[in-house]
Amino acid sequence: MTRNAASPKRILVVGPSWVGDMVMAQSLFITLKAQHPDADIDVLAPSWSRPLLDRMPEVSLAIDLPFAHGELGLRRRYALGRSLRANHYDQTLLLPNSFKSALVPWFAGIPLRTGWRGEMRSWILNDSRVLAPAQLPLMVQRFVALALPADAALPSALPDPLPVPQLKSDPAQVAAAMQAFGLARAPGILALCPGAEFGDAKQWPAAHYAAVARAHLHAGGQVWLFGSAKDRAVTDDIVGQLDTSLRQRCHNLAGRTSLAQAIDLLSVVDAVVSNDSGLMHIAAALHRPVVAVYGSTSPGFTPPLTDRVELLFTDIECRPCFKRTCPLGHKRCLTELTPARVIEALQRLAQPLIATRSI
Repeated sequence: MTRNAASPKRILVVGPSWVGDMVMAQSLFITLKAQHPDADIDVLAPSWSRPLLDRMPEVSLAIDLPFAHGELGLRRRYALGRSLRANHYDQTLLLPNSFKSALVPWFAGIPLRTGWRGEMRSWILNDSRVLAPAQLPLMVQRFVALALPADAALPSALPDPLPVPQLKSDPAQVAAAMQAFGLARAPGILALCPGAEFGDAKQWPAAHYAAVARAHLHAGGQVWLFGSAKDRAVTDDIVGQLDTSLRQRCHNLAGRTSLAQAIDLLSVVDAVVSNDSGLMHIAAALHRPVVAVYGSTSPGFTPPLTDRVELLFTDIECRPCFKRTCPLGHKRCLTELTPARVIEALQRLAQPLIATRSI
């Protein structure tokens, strides 16, 4: 990404550390571009986020934040901040609430440093906002609100409707990814995303995913399984539960794709079934029909930002508990959310391309 040297305003956004949060940050970038069409918006974030930022037209430059999660690295943060002084930023917006996330912009000498008050960092921020969580219940609202003046009346001053993330895929990159994995762009591609970085209390059972895959494959569709290397065990389990005759149309991509390739491949699928995960947010930002299954968490704070979505969860009394593992050991919030409900949701969202055969 190249910088427009004539831009009258330069903004540095310190980005979040999770995939889903970075996707939602695009709503802020879109808002900033609407306010300052000629501005350069640079994003300081972990290097893994580059494939996402490269697919956000509002971002001028991605700058790698070379620190491990939780690492202070004070001297290195100082050196990075000093190196950024040459960019002459007018303002920085901090999306993380941590103390250490404010250090690089401070060392960079950025004159206006905006963020929500947190972790004793008010003396570093000179535009420190006090968050009223009840006024801004959604994370995306909290991101976008930082683009508004400090005295804006919230939540009424927020854009209505809020801009939603819109990742852009490149046809040549899509074609290259499909060729790399021997995939065909035929109707009826169902993507399954059975992983969840947060913990297994967010993971719908492999047997349930296998039941959805089986029904779709029996009806003549394709299934593409997505995830990181950590998710390979669960995707292997799903494939192993399928009849051998069905496996040739089930492509297990977990741990094989880069994040860039996963984004490009998800851009051409016909529908997605996903746990509450980063891939769910990516699929939503690509405006694919998404069936999102929720266990221990709730869509009340970070829902997928699209109108092509069905949110499925059970109403048992102990959810949402927001625990990484089920404290009661039964995971009923997940096991009692049946494959039939997911298949019915797919039929409503994505007919006629998605299988209609019952399980």
